[in-house]
Amino acid sequence: MKTDTGAPYPVLYSFRRCPYAMRARLALRVSQQVCALREVVLADKPAALLAASPKATVPVLVLPSGLVPGGFEVIEQSLDIMQWALQRHDPEHWLPHGEALALSLQLIAQCDGEFKQHLDRYKYPQRYDLAHLSAQDMPREKGAAWLKQLEALLQVNTFLTAPHFSLADAALAPFVRQFAHTNPAWFASQPWPRLNTWLANFEGSTAFQAVMKKHSQWSPDQAAVLFP
Repeated sequence: MKTDTGAPYPVLYSFRRCPYAMRARLALRVSQQVCALREVVLADKPAALLAASPKATVPVLVLPSGLVPGGFEVIEQSLDIMQWALQRHDPEHWLPHGEALALSLQLIAQCDGEFKQHLDRYKYPQRYDLAHLSAQDMPREKGAAWLKQLEALLQVNTFLTAPHFSLADAALAPFVRQFAHTNPAWFASQPWPRLNTWLANFEGSTAFQAVMKKHSQWSPDQAAVLFP
C-alpha cells in the first residue's frame, strides 16, 4: 500500500494530547523514523483515517509498500507502533530483552487496563456513577495504589525497568502525566518523590518537547508535515 503523501513515508494519524498517540510519537522520534504527521481533531475525523482504520481512534500508522514487514500495512495500536519503530532502529536502547521486556509489557498492560479505567473516572467523574463507591474505592485512591508500585520500582533504578529511559517509561509517562495534571497540588504532595522527579524529568526532556509541538488539523489539500 502506498501512502498518498507523494513520499515513501509512513503516515501517522495522531492527536497531540492523546497519551496513546504521545507514546507512539516518542518511539517514532527516538527511532528516527520519518513520518507524514496528520493531526486529527477527534470530533472531525478525516475520511482517510476512517478508511485506513475503521476503529477510528489514534494513533494509526499506515505503512508504504517499502516498509511493510510480513504483509502488514496498517498498525492500529500504540504499543505495536512503538515496537515496530524500535525493532527497526533503536539507537538509545529503549527496547529491552528478557525479564526487563516481560516487566515492561506487564507494566504497560496494567497501565492500559486497570490504571486507565481509574484515570478516566478520576479525570471525568461526571461520566460515571461513582456515588456508591467507598472512599478507598474511589478512582484517585485506586490509581494512587498503582502509582506507589511505580515509586517502589524507581527506588531500584532512576527509571522503571532499566538504568536509562526505555520502553516502559515512554509508554507510561503520558498516562501518569495525565493523572498528575488532574490535580497537580495533590499529586505533588503524595509520598512518591521519585515518581515526581521521574515525571518532571520527562516533561522537561527534549523528547517530550519535540513530540508536543502543535500542528494544525490535517486536511487532504495540506502539504505533508514531516515528523520528527
